[in-house]
Amino acid sequence: MKYETIIIGGGLSGLLSGISLAERGHKVAIISAGQSALHFSSGSFELFDSAENPLQGIASLSEEHPYRKIGLEAVEHYADAVKDIFARAGVKCSGDKNRNHYRITPIGMIKSAWLTLDDYATFDSAEELPWRRVALVNFEGYIDFYPKFLESCFAKRGVDCETFTLTLKEFEHLRESATEMRATNIARVMTGDILSKIAQELKGRIGDAEALFMPAVFGMFDDEAVTTLRSMVRVPLYFIPTMPASVPGVRTQIQLKNYFQKLGGVYLLGDNVTEGVMEGGRLKSILTANHGDMEFEADNFVLATGSFFSHGIIASQEHIYEPIFGLDVAADAHRSEWYNQDLYAHQPYMGYGVTTDEQLRCKIGGESVANLYAVGSVLASQNAIVEGTGGGVAITTALYVADKIINA
Repeated sequence: MKYETIIIGGGLSGLLSGISLAERGHKVAIISAGQSALHFSSGSFELFDSAENPLQGIASLSEEHPYRKIGLEAVEHYADAVKDIFARAGVKCSGDKNRNHYRITPIGMIKSAWLTLDDYATFDSAEELPWRRVALVNFEGYIDFYPKFLESCFAKRGVDCETFTLTLKEFEHLRESATEMRATNIARVMTGDILSKIAQELKGRIGDAEALFMPAVFGMFDDEAVTTLRSMVRVPLYFIPTMPASVPGVRTQIQLKNYFQKLGGVYLLGDNVTEGVMEGGRLKSILTANHGDMEFEADNFVLATGSFFSHGIIASQEHIYEPIFGLDVAADAHRSEWYNQDLYAHQPYMGYGVTTDEQLRCKIGGESVANLYAVGSVLASQNAIVEGTGGGVAITTALYVADKIINA
């Protein structure tokens, strides 16, 4: 099979690269081993978390950081461009690249973010909230939502919070097992008459609350349930992310994948790329577990396999390596140097990943592979947790590489 570009990995980075290419008529295939980290998404994307103005903070990063490699001008450009791509895919979000906003986490912490899905409440200050009285709702038997933590979050900021629980007979079969009473299972039944029943219950109980908060268990395949329920409730309704799986994250994955396929892209789910065939400093083709000796050929390839979490980078007892092509990896040689015994100290392994040149082309033996690019969290010299750059790096590098391929 021959394509213009093959992308290995079907998460946020892989999908955005694929969409950007497919929108311009490119023949693209995405090969994805399984579900992506979007299934664990908070519903927000960070550009740079360590500064109120993300773009100013990026200037302080090392020269090897993916942001610095593509350049601040490119980061700024793609931070704007992705909003339009999301909109075309049906992913509704808001945010400003020049100023972080704040959101509420599942355990009642306040975190900064760059883009946040429209399901959630956002605000300008971490210390003050724009309400004096709110109502907080949970469903009986749902254990991945923590009202006590959230009540404390509101109380610390001078907001009165009344909490109550809804009991619905439609959930009885889910409550028979705690493993079934999960966000994605609940979301599957949140349609039609059930939404009307919930709205009716809420109308009689929210009193003089200025806003209503519920767990984000609505709208797994699209945002129709979110929009419908909001239209039935007389006060602003916001959702708070739950512990995984993330319903809005799953929805984002589905919306991006559907849009990619609508553009003519091929999405192969449940297959692993096992090796590549190199020829003259280029990647000629790849082989996969499900297709045996059948080679997938392309003019260009994009590695979007993620970091340790998704096995894009693997640590054995002796060394850290990239498992498909044996690419050069930035990592300390000795295991004792990979980590710090103080859990809260800097952990070196969190910055490990594949090394690239300035165009994000991967390297083998110090030499760039002319047509193999890397995007997202597989890239070295970033620390998404400490810096708050995970979503931003995934997005900006994906769109940067797509443009490199188009303009080559």
